[in-house]
Amino acid sequence: MKTLLLSLMTAASASAALVEKTVEYQQDGVTLEGFHVFDDAVTGKRPSVLVIHQWTGLTDYEKERSRQLAQLGYNVFAADIYGKGVRPVPPAAGQEAGKYKGNRELYRARLKAGLDELKKDEHTDTTKIAAIGYCFGGTGVLELARAGADIAGVVSFHGGLDAADGMAATKGNVTAKILVCHGAVDPNVPTEQVLAFGKEMTEAGADWQFVAYGGAVHAFTQKMAGNDPSKGVAYNEKADKRSWEAMKAFFAEIFGK
Repeated sequence: MKTLLLSLMTAASASAALVEKTVEYQQDGVTLEGFHVFDDAVTGKRPSVLVIHQWTGLTDYEKERSRQLAQLGYNVFAADIYGKGVRPVPPAAGQEAGKYKGNRELYRARLKAGLDELKKDEHTDTTKIAAIGYCFGGTGVLELARAGADIAGVVSFHGGLDAADGMAATKGNVTAKILVCHGAVDPNVPTEQVLAFGKEMTEAGADWQFVAYGGAVHAFTQKMAGNDPSKGVAYNEKADKRSWEAMKAFFAEIFGK
């Protein structure tokens, strides 16, 4: 019996695999190129996650994070904000990101286009959707929340917290629960911005959490940021692992599992 059970478990494990593909989609005539991944061992509709990239565009980093989420049982779509083939490196990355931070209406339109792709996928339980984002993408998921997106929650990893003029959250409009994972000594997000964000969300009546990781600077989840915090950007293993666990606990809360 034990041998038979082991054989069945081995066969099931061998047949289960991550299914991934590149997805082209459109927003106002612009071709975007996202990344979709799910575990085919999970059947039916399931909780789903939208992933928003950092300032260099949709790269292997977001794809690997998407695979990690798929291995947890989620249906995952990593959106493309910039457009097919637009994958800038610094300093051009800063200029490209600035186009969207300076035009939040356009940013929200690109975010919505990615969300719409995820919602229409056959594996998505549209009542259980979350969005996560890194740096530039962390700013993006907060924009989704401010815009009143009909999703369960958002997680910002070391993202900017500022609201554009006239586009701050309004009372009763933010229905998504919010988790912010922040580097406590991130020089790119000054204390005034942190305090203003808290005030904005409190006045809007949002359900929000803010976790600051001591010693962590900007980009603390990204190994490609290096290990020199004096530069203002650096990987921090403890903060990376702790924030991922915080995200998983947040998902368990908002998805009821």
